[in-house]
Amino acid sequence: MIKRMLIMLILVGAVLGGLFGFKTFVNGKIQEAMAGMANMPQTVSAAKAVTSDWQPRIDAVGSLRAVRGAELSLEVPGVVETISFQSGDEVKAGQVLLTLRKEDEEARLQSLEATASLAQITYDRDVKQLKAQAISQAIVDNDEANLRNAKAQVAVQKAILDKKTLRAPFDGKLGLRQVDLGQFLPAGTEIATLQSLDPIFVDFLLPQQAVAQILVGEKVRAKVDAFPGRTFEGKITAINPKIDTGSRNVQVRATVSNADQKLLPGMFATVELDTGGAQRLVTLPQTAVSYNPYGSLVYIVDDKGAGPDGKPQLTARQVFVTTGATRGDQVAILKGVAEGDTVVTSGQIKLRNGAPIVVNNSAVPSNDAAPKIVDK
Repeated sequence: MIKRMLIMLILVGAVLGGLFGFKTFVNGKIQEAMAGMANMPQTVSAAKAVTSDWQPRIDAVGSLRAVRGAELSLEVPGVVETISFQSGDEVKAGQVLLTLRKEDEEARLQSLEATASLAQITYDRDVKQLKAQAISQAIVDNDEANLRNAKAQVAVQKAILDKKTLRAPFDGKLGLRQVDLGQFLPAGTEIATLQSLDPIFVDFLLPQQAVAQILVGEKVRAKVDAFPGRTFEGKITAINPKIDTGSRNVQVRATVSNADQKLLPGMFATVELDTGGAQRLVTLPQTAVSYNPYGSLVYIVDDKGAGPDGKPQLTARQVFVTTGATRGDQVAILKGVAEGDTVVTSGQIKLRNGAPIVVNNSAVPSNDAAPKIVDK
């Protein structure tokens, strides 16, 4: 009985020892595998940091506005008698565009002119009689007042008649005609829009910090979505002397040449304005910078020399940087990276400080200062 108990205890001990040994072996392999995985090199793309000429620039958005523009209408009501223009016509200042019926006003003018003519005759006769002392000075003064009143009424009636005719106030291009022959027009009814298109204004807003960087006469470049790839040159012609207290922005107006009249009032435009002289700055693809609440950082590639297999041992070193302006796919680096440093441009999300890496540039992010949209 005792012998059987001993044999059973020995067997149980052997089983438990085997289990414990197997568990220890598995845990060791797992730790070894984890350690190996922790040191596995991560595949990234990288590029050399280079310096290039960097022109400081201010970007803004604005709207196009005609140098002269008006919604044409008449001050007096009436029925349309003649229309002397077509939609889209180019017109000159003073050109007759539309007239209203004015027979009644012309007849009244003739009546008033007759009254004025009679008043003139009466006044001239009284002046002669006054010289002969046949009438008093009071009669002459009264007749003179009547004459002036009659002439004033004639002038008023001529002004009313003139308001029955619509003339172009300046050279420009007409819009769509909004009225027809025989239509009764209340005073102030819009007849057509007239816009002077060459040159054209572009109004845009800049933050108050930019006031010291802009001057009247500086060149600007405007772009509109309607003509991608085309740039319209202009100059700053006015800077508002007042800062808006709500937005702390200043309004700036530039005048842009528009000889082919492609730009139209009301269009949305993006404006570029160069400020100061060009600088030599380190530039990187924007994808190389990781932006965080505690600072912007990049990973620099360090070469630790050849490994046991003869291949270079590369590691990633985390560096905080000070970034400047951006242009296209590039960002300026003001501090933290020197020219010639090899910087990771993609794959940073997998890295930590000192992590081994493998550089594979078969697919690299774009690094174009002026990227363009390519239609596929």
